[in-house]
Amino acid sequence: MSKKLIKTSKFLSLILRHQPEKIGIALDENGWADVDELVEKSQITLDTVEEVVTTNDKQRFTFNDDKTKIRASQGHSIKVDLELNPVEPPETLYHGTIKERFNSIVKNGLVKGKRQYVHLSYDRETACKVGRRHKGELLILMVDAVKMYVDGYHFYLSKNGVWLTDKVPTEYLTESIKLNRDWMK
Repeated sequence: MSKKLIKTSKFLSLILRHQPEKIGIALDENGWADVDELVEKSQITLDTVEEVVTTNDKQRFTFNDDKTKIRASQGHSIKVDLELNPVEPPETLYHGTIKERFNSIVKNGLVKGKRQYVHLSYDRETACKVGRRHKGELLILMVDAVKMYVDGYHFYLSKNGVWLTDKVPTEYLTESIKLNRDWMK
């Protein structure tokens, strides 16, 4: 992806996940923005928006069927209903972060912070990519997703393959954290 497309993708993330008011647009209750209004108020061409949507390796954005609306696939800090249904997760999911956050995670588990959900990855490789975006020594946590699911926690799978849940209490990480501390040495 070119520098121009990366910059545009970051801008779209800001607008479609966090601050639509920055350019004077509104998202509907499901996070959709009108494409024509976005193009007009952002001064990004429709071709560029389409290129970002189709070439973004993380598939962060999606169009509706007739390409009149666009939204972020997940990662919102503003309240939207992505119309996701609970699904049964795989046995293990992963979370990429940095060791600096280890003590907080041991105390509080994984929390969503300003986002709507905790983001989890299907495999360790993806979690590594996510964790490396942060400055610091990489830490990969394994989540006992099946046990959480059996215990009544809900999981959602975004259109772009990110697993989402409200929180991951420490008890579902404890064993994994011990294993990971040895693995990370």
